[in-house]
Amino acid sequence: MKKKKMKLKDSKFVPGIVYIGHIPPKLRPKHLRNMLSVHGEIGRVFLQPEDLQVRRRKKKSGLRRCDFTEGWVEFRDKRMAKTVAASLHNTQMGNRKRHRFSADLWCIKYLHRFQWTHLSEQLAYQRTVQQQRLRTEVSQAKKETNFYLNNVEISSHLDKDRKKRRRDGGQDEDKTWDFTQRQTEEEIQMKKKKKKDSISQKHLDKARVIQQKSQSNVSLLTKIFNSNQSQ
Repeated sequence: MKKKKMKLKDSKFVPGIVYIGHIPPKLRPKHLRNMLSVHGEIGRVFLQPEDLQVRRRKKKSGLRRCDFTEGWVEFRDKRMAKTVAASLHNTQMGNRKRHRFSADLWCIKYLHRFQWTHLSEQLAYQRTVQQQRLRTEVSQAKKETNFYLNNVEISSHLDKDRKKRRRDGGQDEDKTWDFTQRQTEEEIQMKKKKKKDSISQKHLDKARVIQQKSQSNVSLLTKIFNSNQSQ
């Protein structure tokens, strides 16, 4: 009976997950497990490693260690996870002065209704996104290299043709590119003004011609009428 009661009590426990936003350097999952197992029973622990770019920079500078940026810890009982997050947040990681992580503070938050499957799905999504980025970068690099190699081949063929022409005694024909430059706003306005002036000048010329014709007609009429009066 006692064993059955113990099993029922264990089955009632719902696991709770805690998020750790700050992971100091040289802190490993085993250290985190040892530090938090004092407060309650711990299940799974996961720490997110640094990006590949950061690792490459560290390798170039001579550092080979891999540090972590954030982490998730699963407690067997969510009530214990809540109490740990509330009590340890913004407190020192190490109680003793000689402790390796005594200068760092805990940054813990309890994740309400968060399950370990959600974390695995998120990590899988991040991996797929990262792989897609790598594929696009690789394809872009391939395109650039192919374009460069094609240009090199074309330039080598052109150099060979020039050398052949020089051997045969021909002259190199340099291509001249003819292009029309786009007109500026001032040039457009000047053209419009010239058009207006030319149109107005045409109208004036027509008016002068009409005036001259009318004057000639008037003079003819006066001559005719004067001759009739004299007779």
